[in-house]
Amino acid sequence: MQISVSGKGVDVGSALQTHIENQIEEHVKKYIDRVTSVNIVISREAHLFRVDITGNMGTHSGLVVRGRGALGDVYAAFDEALEKVSKQLRRYKRKITNHHKDSHEQKVQSARNVGTKYIVSPEVGEHDEEKQAGLVIAEKPTDIETLTVSEAVMKMDLQDLPALMFFNSAHGRLNVVYKRVDGNISWVDPSEKAA
Repeated sequence: MQISVSGKGVDVGSALQTHIENQIEEHVKKYIDRVTSVNIVISREAHLFRVDITGNMGTHSGLVVRGRGALGDVYAAFDEALEKVSKQLRRYKRKITNHHKDSHEQKVQSARNVGTKYIVSPEVGEHDEEKQAGLVIAEKPTDIETLTVSEAVMKMDLQDLPALMFFNSAHGRLNVVYKRVDGNISWVDPSEKAA
């Protein structure tokens, strides 16, 4: 596992770097051994230290774990971010243990579909009636996977996404799961007539 520690406007001393590397090794390998790389970025936001941890779960799975901590002490901020990553890895390990019982044929059937992801500006002029969706900032291809609802929720949780669109493996229609403000997860499954 490759561990990269960097500071953004912050000098990362050798003691902090050693502490981070030891903790990452201990916590990540406890849950899973397939993490190929972990990037830790330490930055300063006003009076707080912000620590962002991003871990790649390997090229075959396409999953990424993320954690962020922001506190007055850099060690405490790192511990907060690491706890979030550990929680995601615990959930992933528990779910992957249950999914290993699925047959190989079901995994082969989970085909990927390519769509286009647009990033648009949220600022649309009040008097500009010709622009309906705003200014397109970026456009790139994206995969829309065929997943079960629990797999979609797991992927959304591991990648720390606010929402995830997927083809439901039960019936093949597009579905969406998203995080609600109250912390729960909503699942949108349109009726067959709407599809």
